[in-house]
Amino acid sequence: MKLSKLIIAICIFLSMLEANEASSKENSPSVIWTIAKKKLPLPSCASKELLSILSKVKQSNVEALKEFTPKSKKQWQEWIEYSKSSGTDVVKDFAKKYSVNIEKKVIEGIDTYYLTPASIAPQNSKKVFIYLHGGAYIFGGGMSGLSEAVLIASRVQMPVIAIDYRMPPDYPFPTAIEDVVKVYKSLIESYSTKSIAMGGSSSGGGLTLATIHKLKELKITLPSALFVGTPWADLNKNGDSLFVNEGIDRKIVTYDGFVTAAAKLYANGTDLNNSGLSPIYGDFSNFPPTMLVTGTRDLFLSFTVRVHRKLRQAGVEADLNVYEGLSHVEYFVIPDAPESIEAYSELGKFLDKHLEK
Repeated sequence: MKLSKLIIAICIFLSMLEANEASSKENSPSVIWTIAKKKLPLPSCASKELLSILSKVKQSNVEALKEFTPKSKKQWQEWIEYSKSSGTDVVKDFAKKYSVNIEKKVIEGIDTYYLTPASIAPQNSKKVFIYLHGGAYIFGGGMSGLSEAVLIASRVQMPVIAIDYRMPPDYPFPTAIEDVVKVYKSLIESYSTKSIAMGGSSSGGGLTLATIHKLKELKITLPSALFVGTPWADLNKNGDSLFVNEGIDRKIVTYDGFVTAAAKLYANGTDLNNSGLSPIYGDFSNFPPTMLVTGTRDLFLSFTVRVHRKLRQAGVEADLNVYEGLSHVEYFVIPDAPESIEAYSELGKFLDKHLEK
């Protein structure tokens, strides 16, 4: 008797589970969880250097930042000029600190910067890293977006050519891709594609992926390795981390406000699902081997993870590096932290493996 009651109870429990699962499937597109406020401790497993910095950071005002966007073309231009001016001074100090020489050159009418470290590794003497700066496709023009390029040149001990592609508000999509393709086509007349790597972080990572899609379309030989740091691979607000890490990422903080406005400005009316804008929706077959970097507090963590899965599903070698406690691009924003040193050490090993000796 007891056994029969137990069987009946189990059957009722299982039927309840099935009903709940069916209901969840039916309503899943509109289901929104409201999570109670939680306390966020410091990432105790991160380096002491990173912990020291994070311990001094005040919590961001998410709601205020959602309203923090330029309201006119003039305001965009004022922000851009201020960022360019202040950022250039930072890069000059950075280059001096890491012993990297920066020389401006024009290729096919496009400004570029040649970065030469004080010491070039013997195996890298004929190699070049083509760098695409970040800055939401808005900032980073001139020398102001070259901090990471300086680190790559110095720590990988490799020549770097950074492309100063044109940007909004005067030059929206697809100008940036067109500029990169034009410079790349010129460079492969002097460098073997087997000795070329390409990459960048944030919008620079997204632009790297979009450029590879375009080079494939044009049937142009691809570079032999990619570095894709926390890429802005989808201009839509898609991905868990855009919600889970809102207010936790201390660099971007929220996708609403400035980031959304920058996406619209860059797209200039083009559908955000276009693979030139959101390369996550393109075909990743035959992509070069790719190294990806992100952090557990990065708002763009999901973009990085999604790109990694697309690459692996296409059979491409993809090396995903996730660092505890890092927000967006902090692997170069905090250059002397062990996480940063390790990230670019990994990049050096990755390029040694995939570029021709």
